Amino acid sequence: MIIIINDYVNAIITSMEPERGRKPFAALLLAQIGAHAARQFADRLSAVKLAPPHAGILRRLVQSPGISQRELATALGMHASRLVAVVDEMESMGLLVREANAEDRRTHSLQVTDKGREMMGEIAVISVQHNEALCAALNEEERAVLVGLLQRIADQQGLIRGVHPGFSTLGKK
Repeated sequence: MIIIINDYVNAIITSMEPERGRKPFAALLLAQIGAHAARQFADRLSAVKLAPPHAGILRRLVQSPGISQRELATALGMHASRLVAVVDEMESMGLLVREANAEDRRTHSLQVTDKGREMMGEIAVISVQHNEALCAALNEEERAVLVGLLQRIADQQGLIRGVHPGFSTLGKK
């Protein structure tokens, strides 16, 4: 029995090694490209003194102005208490403000400032440049096919559309 299991494990490991003439697993390629893309995007954002969570939060607030921190946390798939520090940081950067909610005095509405909207314009340019650089090896038709296939995988895996899964662990130690 142990020999059979060892043979099975060795077969799996061998199949993951493309240098031995085998095709790599799609999961490995997705992980490689995902990690590379995330690192490259973070590097590009650092030029404007932002981190990826800032970009994702600004994007969501532009799409849904005036939502509460709790609603934002839900939309991002994260715990509301972990969002507080990031919102505090973004408020100190002048990108957003908390305003009293006229309908519920216990909550605050989050509003993007003029500076935040300007920054969102810069993020949009960076995002397009990033996408172009990452997909340079593909033509438009291939990109459309790739996006469709990746969206099907993301949907099947239960990922929130348009939200990086890293938000769910943001602030965890």
